[in-house]
Amino acid sequence: MSHQIALAFEDGITRFIECEEDQTLADAAYQARINIPFDCRDGACGTCKSFCESGDYDEGEYIEDALSEDEAAEGYILTCQTRPYSDMVVQIATTSVLAKTGASTLLGTITELERLSESTVKFAVQIEDRTSLNYLPGQYMNISPPNSEFHRSYSFSSGPSEDIVTFLVKLTRGGLMSEYLTDKAQVGDRLNLTGPMGSFFLREPVNPILLLAGGTGLAPIMSILEKLTEDELLDVPVRLIYGATFDHDLVELEKLDSFKTRLPDFDYITVVSDPESNNELKGYVTQHMTEEHLHDGAADVYLCGPPPMVEAVRTFLNEQPNPPQNFYYEKFSSAAGTAGDSSVTADLSTTDSSASVTITAPGVETGQVHRLDDAACAIFDARMALELGVITLVADLLDAEDYATFRELAEKANSFIDGEKLTDVAGYVEANNAYHEFLFRRSGNDAMLQAYRNLEVSRVMGRDLEDSGFMHADIADEHLQIIDALEAGDHERVRALLRAHNDHAIHTMDQNVAAKAPA
Repeated sequence: MSHQIALAFEDGITRFIECEEDQTLADAAYQARINIPFDCRDGACGTCKSFCESGDYDEGEYIEDALSEDEAAEGYILTCQTRPYSDMVVQIATTSVLAKTGASTLLGTITELERLSESTVKFAVQIEDRTSLNYLPGQYMNISPPNSEFHRSYSFSSGPSEDIVTFLVKLTRGGLMSEYLTDKAQVGDRLNLTGPMGSFFLREPVNPILLLAGGTGLAPIMSILEKLTEDELLDVPVRLIYGATFDHDLVELEKLDSFKTRLPDFDYITVVSDPESNNELKGYVTQHMTEEHLHDGAADVYLCGPPPMVEAVRTFLNEQPNPPQNFYYEKFSSAAGTAGDSSVTADLSTTDSSASVTITAPGVETGQVHRLDDAACAIFDARMALELGVITLVADLLDAEDYATFRELAEKANSFIDGEKLTDVAGYVEANNAYHEFLFRRSGNDAMLQAYRNLEVSRVMGRDLEDSGFMHADIADEHLQIIDALEAGDHERVRALLRAHNDHAIHTMDQNVAAKAPA
């Protein structure tokens, strides 16, 4: 059962969230992207102490140092432990400004509205405060028309550096957004856009790239292509297979043609499933995917399309003798979301050969599948890819207080390292996780946070590391150097440090595993 919680901040601002009875107030607030104070989450530090003005609740478990008996009797609570039995009004000991939210709602104005075909509309939006929006190619926004109580999720079709952002929409009969775009929308209309959302985005282009798009799943693929044109060092082949149901569903072909000259090694083909199509290639994308596209499993594959296409491709790739090392996908459904609904769930599944993380939000499912030829290497590489992405999202969000907190987390993790030795595995794993998780929390992108958590890096480290075991000598310094470079705005230095840090973490894991092996 869900209850409404009113969070009253010191500056007079009140925010409302929904909280399940089996959920703490702190977790519900963070799910709603409201960063109320907390530290330990175990009822031990008292950082999240707040005052309950009204409502019934389970106060949870905590120690006397965090909340005294007299304080509890007066109505004080710890939000990291409290679970509601009813609606509540809670005074939060900070201002709404300090309850920072990375995924913010921005205002935008429609500047272009174009019917590309009978099935597709393209619209462009001028964001009022464009500098406040950092997004990764492949991500999406939750978009609400004027005075509406619903949103729909649409991927950017524009590159992250473009001033005007664009979106492609498949028109659905009876769909609220489809009706708005075809019957009511006009240039000059104001929209609410919340985000960026999602964990589907371009990773570092170090392997050959295969892009797969179905219908308006072309949008995030075009954003990825735009980003790739900005990479002066790009030296890998990029291929696209663009699938559609009918000929009229194929759009933006002139734009795709332009990438042949804007990228060093790019080509694409179109495939239409309608048997009556005039397209040269008919059928499904899987029927036209070759070994050349997959590079014997060395290619990174990115797919966005309708659910049946995604499932067909997943099955096809799993049946290959050399499935791709990294497979990223996103599928949009017709499921609607209310204007404030951005709940996210995550799931991890593993086999002997692969690990799959699935992130589900209203109307969207995002996933990543990594081949586990070397399990620790694959998991740490996946973590690094997420971190390389999240630094873009937080670049303009962090302030002096954030950097102070970040450094405290680094020092805590480093306190368990003595030269090339690890003094306390359990302490280090917990502190190191808090350090690596910080930027994901600060970004406000719950999908990326859940994707990070479900890689289960901490579980692997706790399993393979040993007290007094080997620790690479550079790791402690790198924890702090990454923060220094980020604060200095030297993002290339941050990226280099993250790559080195990842190599050293994998080396550390390998050494510990080798030390445990029978002689």
